Amino acid sequence: MASDGQGWRPFRKLGAARGDDEIRVDARGKFNESIKHKTEEFLVIGLGRFGTAVATTLFDYGFNVLAIDADMARVQHLSTTLPHVLQLDATNLDALRQAGVEAFDTGLVCIGTDFESNLLATVLLQRLGVKRVIVKARTATQKEILLRVGANEVVLPEHEAGVRLARKLAAGHFIDYLEVSSDVGVVELVAPPSIWDKTLAECNLRQRYGLTVIAVRRRDELIVSPSAAFRIEADDILVVLGKIDDAERLNQ
Repeated sequence: MASDGQGWRPFRKLGAARGDDEIRVDARGKFNESIKHKTEEFLVIGLGRFGTAVATTLFDYGFNVLAIDADMARVQHLSTTLPHVLQLDATNLDALRQAGVEAFDTGLVCIGTDFESNLLATVLLQRLGVKRVIVKARTATQKEILLRVGANEVVLPEHEAGVRLARKLAAGHFIDYLEVSSDVGVVELVAPPSIWDKTLAECNLRQRYGLTVIAVRRRDELIVSPSAAFRIEADDILVVLGKIDDAERLNQ
């Protein structure tokens, strides 16, 4: 499925049969008919590694996704995975209008090294009334500019991946952790001796450390939402929600 910016051109998905398998997608017509019963739709512009990962993961989670790229080779490649992929220039206002992008709840601009295109696509999505625009940037300066022109959120994938790796290395005493935001996560850690043989009420972890105990793993048993009277034993594994720094303080 593709557009050259001057009108829709049918695009046959790789491996599809000829004839009836050739599909024309008009985002104001067939595409909207197929997604109108979903609560949220995502527009992904730029199908490099990052954009492709975002688009395919959202699709795997059951969301409806329209993926766009100016490069037909990328469009052809991804069309074997996603049902709605268009080839068009996201810096062309008329092409974006024809694709019906104003109907989308969230637009993600993931154009790679071409910052000018990233910037222009962001401005155009705002102009067309997309409610939430999230943009990929490469530097803090780019992030500041994108926020100034109206991006609702800007991500720095390489920087954030580096921070996550550093945190993982620094927190080697954690059994596992899942990052929820830049400084908050769900952490698994062995209960320190300072709280052995104490109830959760006596430990008062929320007041002292800002941590909420959401589960305790004891040998082969997982106790979910333990009560205030639950008594911690040696070798218990706590599953806590809170700031990573606070979990590290508890474990010291």
